[in-house]
Amino acid sequence: MLALRANAEHGFSSAVGIGGLGAGMVYALQGDHELGRNESRLGELLDSRDYCKLHIVLHYVARLMGSLGESDGFRVWPVGVIGNDAAGRQILTEMNAAGMDTRFVRTHPVLKTPFSVCFLYPDGSGGNITSSNSAAAALAIDDLTAVLPYMKSAGPHGLALCLPEVPLHSRREFLEFASNCGNYRVCSFVLGEIDEARQMGLIDLADLLAVNEEEASAFLGHGPSHVLADNLLVERAVEFTANRPRFRLVVSFGRRGAYGFEAGCSQFCPAPVLQVKSTAGAGDALLAGIVSALAAGLPFIIPTEYGSSFSGRTLRTALDFGVLNGSFSVTSPHTIHPEAVLANLFAFADLHGACMGDSMRSACSDGKEIGPEKITDSTWPEASTG
Repeated sequence: MLALRANAEHGFSSAVGIGGLGAGMVYALQGDHELGRNESRLGELLDSRDYCKLHIVLHYVARLMGSLGESDGFRVWPVGVIGNDAAGRQILTEMNAAGMDTRFVRTHPVLKTPFSVCFLYPDGSGGNITSSNSAAAALAIDDLTAVLPYMKSAGPHGLALCLPEVPLHSRREFLEFASNCGNYRVCSFVLGEIDEARQMGLIDLADLLAVNEEEASAFLGHGPSHVLADNLLVERAVEFTANRPRFRLVVSFGRRGAYGFEAGCSQFCPAPVLQVKSTAGAGDALLAGIVSALAAGLPFIIPTEYGSSFSGRTLRTALDFGVLNGSFSVTSPHTIHPEAVLANLFAFADLHGACMGDSMRSACSDGKEIGPEKITDSTWPEASTG
């Protein structure tokens, strides 16, 4: 199977991540206005599979890097807590099928697997509500110390992904471990966490931060009250990274594409024009594509490379590959696109008029065949929604 090849000199050989591992349901709301504070709203329950952030990101990384959960390939270790319920068992099965090594995923005897309700507007945008009293909140220091030997062994060739849906104090402990191990630290935060994450010093512990336009405005502006104009946001991001030369920032602008910032320089990659089925999980797919390309040794950005159209573009950077994966993800109603493998991404780029650069093609190899996608069209068992 065609996969990205880990670059032993300039890339990464493994990924360890903490964050949410859970399931959910998706509603298509009736009406285009934003959901009100006291509003009751009709919506169609969709036959769509929803997952939490760590599962989404590491699924794509494992598939794109050709992971098999074996010692001779790119290793992917999720660290988290699920419930002793049908949803937890299903998630564990799917993560193993994607090539993740799940030895550090613990089952809690009482608390339930995280569950979310995702809502979509007619244009495909939307949000979600995720349970805060789930097994994910039980992530403990012992869970982190269990994976520490693998983080130490990987050193600077190890990726440490720190994602939402687990407590911020656990994320700080994880980032401190990753810092001591010399790992490359990748973070994202939801809008409501930005201020507290900044106060706790979590952003100072990150090498790469991935946020959307609203989150970036809260981070670079004056809190979550308003979204900065595009030109002002870009100006502040350039200034912020110029003062922190080792810090990288990714800002997703939804259907328009994404910016990457590094050492006071920037690159914009536009997204293709698509018939969107769902934007849920697109930001996570964008981040996963970037992380996978960095593991393969591709440059993060090429400064000043912009362009207003995806068609005719040569994809050369990790940002380009992230936009490609994020764009492909919105063509599926599920938060994990079940057909997101490298060969399909290449075909998708070609269909929309883009071509893969020589550096990206040379980063690929034909690895061992991965079995067929194990995510089925069956609905979640009733026990998973409790």
